[in-house]
Amino acid sequence: MAIGAYIKEIGRGKDGARALTREQAADLMGQVLDGKANDLEIGAFCLAMRIKGETALEMAGFLDAAEQRLARLPAQPEQRVIVLPSYNGARRLPALLPLLALLLARQGFAVLVHGSAGESRRVFTSEIFAYLGVPARTQIDALQSGEVHFVPTQLLHPGLQSLLDVRRSTQLRNPGHSMVKLLLPCQGKTLLVTSYTHPEYALSMQQVLALRGASALLLRGTEGEPVADQRRRPDMTRMLHGHALDTQRHEAGSLHDLPAIPQGLDAAANADYVRAMLDGSQALPEPIAHQLQSIAELAAQL
Repeated sequence: MAIGAYIKEIGRGKDGARALTREQAADLMGQVLDGKANDLEIGAFCLAMRIKGETALEMAGFLDAAEQRLARLPAQPEQRVIVLPSYNGARRLPALLPLLALLLARQGFAVLVHGSAGESRRVFTSEIFAYLGVPARTQIDALQSGEVHFVPTQLLHPGLQSLLDVRRSTQLRNPGHSMVKLLLPCQGKTLLVTSYTHPEYALSMQQVLALRGASALLLRGTEGEPVADQRRRPDMTRMLHGHALDTQRHEAGSLHDLPAIPQGLDAAANADYVRAMLDGSQALPEPIAHQLQSIAELAAQL
């Protein structure tokens, strides 16, 4: 079906819009990613979905289309791969996703971090990795255990990066920004570590993961990144093959009462902060140590 017909269904406003089936959503997203829709149609699609909101089935369909087209990274059948989407960066707090990734690699996992910079006022994982000696990949190749692989979204699929870039014109998130947090762009025994910012997304993301039979650690992220806040434990739900195993509740109490940490670090200073935790001169925050343990325990069950 032509994209215009889909827009007619989803673009009737918050109360009049109709949800698409999973198959229709996959067809629609396939047209967007394949470049079969013009800029006006893509803009209309993004704004209509922003007003209507995606159902779990629609998001599952969008992901079906994306993963059929991605340049998927190969892995060995028994290799355990940890996937960390990184699209938000840091604004006020240190960005500790690079720390989490490098610590997971030390434990022997193949760690795939994918992402892109969405705005100019934040410090992004790719910038910090550059200072830590983890360059962005320029081609799709096999994942290696004990290593961190940073793969730009453009390399996974140019059409997906273009969809994310629509935000620069509309100033609004679109389905692409939810998709990238739920992608599994690799083979092997894969565990997704992903996050939400607003609590209402916890249930919807869990529903999508269940529909797709995914194994994941879903947590309340730090400034939108899937890493625990170094000041206290967040909510974390562990899922195995689409089934929720348990939810570990956040620590109560006011963040204002906790010790001060560096604020507003640039990429170089942030890399130094990560390096200090890696070499032991700076203590590893307990919430991140707890997240590492939770990931390792869940990955062992894959």
